[in-house]
Amino acid sequence: MNMSCLPNSHTDNVLIGVLLTQVLSEGQVQPGQCAFYEECGKNPSIENPLIPPIVPCLSYTPARALKGAHYLKLKSVCPMLDRGENATLACCSIKQLRSLELSLTLSKAVLIRCPSCAENFAHLHCINTCSPNQTQTVNVTETRNVTYMGTNVKVVLGYQAYLSTAFAEGSFKSCQNVRIPATGGFAISTMCGRYGAKLCTAQRWYDFQGDSSNGLAPLDIDFKLIPPGVTAGVPAGMVPYNGRTLRCNETTPTGGEVCSCQDCQESCPLMPPPVMPAGPFRLMGTDGFLVISILLLCLLLVAFLLYLLVSCWVKPLIDPSEVSCTDKNSLAAQEFLGSLFQSWGTLMASHPLKVLLAAAIVVAVFATGLMYIELTTDPVQLWSAPNSRARKEKDFHDKYFDPFFRTNQLILTAPGRKGHIYDSLLFGRQNFSGILEKDLLTQLLALQTRIQFWSSDLNRTATLKDVCFAPLNPSNPGMTDCAVNSLLQYFQNNVTNLDAKVNMTELGVTKEVDWRDHFIYCVNSPLSFKDITDLGMSCMADYGAPVFPFLAVGGYENEDFTNAEALILTFSLNNYNRDDPRFKVALEWEQIFLNIVQEYQRDPSNNFTFAYMAERSLEDEINRTTSEDIPIFMISYLVIFIYIAVALGEYTSFKRILVDSKFLVGLGGILVVGCSVLASMGFYAWIGIPSSLIILQVVPFLVLAVGADNIFIFVLEHQRDVRRLGETREMQIGRVLGNVAPSMLLCSVSESICFFLGALSTMPAVKSFALYAALAVLMDFLLQMTAFVALLSLDARRQDSNRCELVCCVRVGTRRPMKPNEGLLMPLMRKYYAPVLLHPVSRVVVVGIPTYFVTTKGFNFTSAAGMDAVCSSVGCDQFSLTQKIQYATEYPELSYLAVPANSWVDDFIDWLNPGSKCCRLYTLGSETGNFCPATAWVCGKRCIKAPANGVVRPTVEQFNRFLPDFLGNRPDLQCPKGGLGAYDKAVIRDESGEIIATRFMAYHTSLTNSQEFTKALEKTRELAHNITMGMREVPGTAPDFEVFPYTVTYAFYEQYLTIVPEGLFNISLCLLPTFVVCCLLLGMDLRSGLLNLFTIIMITVDTVGIMTLWGIDYNAVALINLVTAVGISVEFVSHLTRSFALSIQLTHIERAKEATATMGSAVLAGVAMTNLPGIIVLAFAKAQLIQIFFFRLNLIITLLGMAHGLIFLPVLLSYFGTEKHLCDGQTRCFLCPHHPTTVQYTVR
Repeated sequence: MNMSCLPNSHTDNVLIGVLLTQVLSEGQVQPGQCAFYEECGKNPSIENPLIPPIVPCLSYTPARALKGAHYLKLKSVCPMLDRGENATLACCSIKQLRSLELSLTLSKAVLIRCPSCAENFAHLHCINTCSPNQTQTVNVTETRNVTYMGTNVKVVLGYQAYLSTAFAEGSFKSCQNVRIPATGGFAISTMCGRYGAKLCTAQRWYDFQGDSSNGLAPLDIDFKLIPPGVTAGVPAGMVPYNGRTLRCNETTPTGGEVCSCQDCQESCPLMPPPVMPAGPFRLMGTDGFLVISILLLCLLLVAFLLYLLVSCWVKPLIDPSEVSCTDKNSLAAQEFLGSLFQSWGTLMASHPLKVLLAAAIVVAVFATGLMYIELTTDPVQLWSAPNSRARKEKDFHDKYFDPFFRTNQLILTAPGRKGHIYDSLLFGRQNFSGILEKDLLTQLLALQTRIQFWSSDLNRTATLKDVCFAPLNPSNPGMTDCAVNSLLQYFQNNVTNLDAKVNMTELGVTKEVDWRDHFIYCVNSPLSFKDITDLGMSCMADYGAPVFPFLAVGGYENEDFTNAEALILTFSLNNYNRDDPRFKVALEWEQIFLNIVQEYQRDPSNNFTFAYMAERSLEDEINRTTSEDIPIFMISYLVIFIYIAVALGEYTSFKRILVDSKFLVGLGGILVVGCSVLASMGFYAWIGIPSSLIILQVVPFLVLAVGADNIFIFVLEHQRDVRRLGETREMQIGRVLGNVAPSMLLCSVSESICFFLGALSTMPAVKSFALYAALAVLMDFLLQMTAFVALLSLDARRQDSNRCELVCCVRVGTRRPMKPNEGLLMPLMRKYYAPVLLHPVSRVVVVGIPTYFVTTKGFNFTSAAGMDAVCSSVGCDQFSLTQKIQYATEYPELSYLAVPANSWVDDFIDWLNPGSKCCRLYTLGSETGNFCPATAWVCGKRCIKAPANGVVRPTVEQFNRFLPDFLGNRPDLQCPKGGLGAYDKAVIRDESGEIIATRFMAYHTSLTNSQEFTKALEKTRELAHNITMGMREVPGTAPDFEVFPYTVTYAFYEQYLTIVPEGLFNISLCLLPTFVVCCLLLGMDLRSGLLNLFTIIMITVDTVGIMTLWGIDYNAVALINLVTAVGISVEFVSHLTRSFALSIQLTHIERAKEATATMGSAVLAGVAMTNLPGIIVLAFAKAQLIQIFFFRLNLIITLLGMAHGLIFLPVLLSYFGTEKHLCDGQTRCFLCPHHPTTVQYTVR
């Protein structure tokens, strides 16, 4: 990128003159004296250069006065040396100026964004090549005799260039922050060798420019940077060049504007620092919420103690005149419901076979809808609402742009494998970790090339090239066009390059250099087309793009890449619509990829430890939780079934075990649950509402918990009851059902309405779950009121006949006892648990997670104002789209953006700039006037003329004419600004040529959890809104024009922005019917309804608290389980509340004891003991989703339900329960809440 670099014509009379005046000994150091002049062919010592290494002839001669074309060319290329025609002296010929111009064109392609930087860069090489005082700044150190054009000449192969540190540092500083929009990185990183942008200094920058091994410098230049006043080491007569450099915020003498803020920090406006987020709420030096919670707890305890004191001294009597309308309604409601269900139960029990047949027909009709069931497995469709902002933005992006490419990644480590020390000739002693061994890299290369398979969709063998993302050759990709990123791409996936080694001499020391030297260089300079070793290999991937080190290795600290502990292999595949046959091919490729990796993983001879994922892995994992863990669920249901079958039995004597068992009743209860789920799924399949795997896993579990409770309440009540005189079996079953069915109705209706209201959720997974659960619970209740009553009637008939279960023809002689059977739990609860729990002392103790910025239609990119509002190079608005993103990246801890956005507008402007050779036109042949690529040599015309101020802005006609050429131009060394690969799919135009969608790609910081993903989404949306408001101020912009951020994860994490209010809304909707239904079915008993609601709220709140302590994230799956928790809590609470409200005992404590013993035992047996065995089995599931959100969360819900329903609620009712109780249909008893001695009886 310096000196003369490209061949020109041939020697002429000037060369002859040079040869005649050439001095073969060291020339005199004096002003006006040249050290070399004219071109003398190529450098014979450079092998495999990237551009022709043209070197000058040694010539200690006076500087020449320039005139005519020679002077005009100098004025154009090196204006800083211009002193006027005939007054300008120089040490370069016109051919050297042409070669220098072409050489500088390469650097200008990346530096022209900042005119002062480009000017300073040209200044240096103009001084070295053309300065009239060349011998004062240049000291030739290496020459060689060569034959050029038939003449023996001496050429310069190396020299020392003396520069003042002020000039060197000023030039370096002006270029230090110039960006490459396509990568978001710095241009200096491509010009500093192995040091990259971070470690680059002025000396290292110049050293790279003067290193002929980089493939760009035609000869070796040893830059000597001399501080002011220092003479040591400076040859006599030499004067370090100390010309004036331009600061990046200065205009250039040729009229160039100041550099933009993105390329020059000095040009940035003064910006107030961003407002830092508020710190945690604190009081008295500790967590403020904790302090408030403690204070509220203390106030609550004080209020409770005051209540106890008042209740001990005040002993009110309840007069019969105080009987309220509510009390009368409560009794009437119970009598009405009881008689209704009694009649219904008697009817069902009297015709069991007909009822079972009718129920089976109804279920079968509903279940036939399963033929049309549609399972949703796409995570986006599951968790992102179709009308949500993220989903709309995703649909917009996918409509105009290709879907986000599919990522398949393999991370390999070699734990325990020892590393080694490598003594590099160029880089010194380096420690290489155990994973960075050649044999492992060879194995990785073999693994990388194995994947191929027969595709029925393509009717041929498919390989990576059929589905790969090939940015630089998308139309007809070969294997080397596929975007595969790994360490092996530093060797172009070529084993010959990996095996290459050569002896190299540096500073008199000769050593062998091999793949390790190339690796060290490439990870520090990934954009290099040639390393500085004698290997001379490129660092660019075989598909033409750079491989940044974070894409190749992992597990390193502070950019110490040779100590990396992991190799990263990433395959990028095209993403197709699901109805495209290529989508299936991509899925097949990914499956083969996973199979091969798993095969390697199982092979004991391999040296790697694998971590891997495919794009399909998330969807596969969702499917795997069903397929792989189905046996776990089956075992769970089997355990529950065995428990129900055993626990429902009476077991009055050993001889009657087979008679008194309830195996078939338990099986029938399970079938009722299964049929209710099938009916629900079939119905919704009929009407086209899709299901999901979560529904298949959660809804049966939920309905089983609800249904088993009702089964236990009904069966245990039947077992505890004694048939009355003259009462038939069917009448007894009807009477028992009349006693318990209102309670079952209370819970089932509450839960069903709860879930139906939950369907108002905007989250598709929550909505569909709520719909399926609501209907399943309702169907379960209806089947229990019909089929299960009939089944119990048949079983009672068998039991009355003393026939054995399963073997009905066998009778047992021992007759059934006529006394009621309380079972095991009820006596324990009545004699021990309830008295201890409701003891005066114990009563008091208990109450206590890359992003695109996408633009929509309605913005005029073709106008100068439109370009200025988007770009970030010279002449652009300081608050443009890309500039605002740049400002945000300066505070990554707040914006969650790490790298500025790439910008096709900026690179298009640079591509058009006549200072580069990117956009030119053919001037000969049939293509005359058409676009001519930089690699062609017959393009004599620039696309546009150079503007006086250096600010390139095409006209509307030029914009529309050359934009397609830019987007289709493949970037290369001659023109790195070509848009193919980086931008060809980033600009969408309609038939008229109007731009209707574009995107600008930035990068987030490393996001590791849902909180960070959510904050990143929130902050990028804020930034995009700010950009939108600014761009709408550009004349001609449509009022509905918008800029929005998009990345593939936003659709998943948007739920976290609203999940707290969404969760509160859904749970509140679920809580509402539990209160309303409880009040209605208890005859407008508000107090019981409130106590019932309060306990359910406590269970829900405590569940959320323990979720945090146990590391269970609050997300949509957790919300589904919290909605489920409300439903299950109803089972733990409502039965007990109703039993207390209807108890005829005299005091609150006695009523609470009775409710705990009778209904509490049924709840314990039916809900808690039914759930717990099945939940514990889920702990053995392999899927993390099952372990966390089903095992942990359901265990929490069940245990908290037990604690609140069987401990807290009885105590709460004993203090605050309703004062009334019902003796029977004719007698109403009134009592003081806590003093049984003050009781009055009134008979009506």
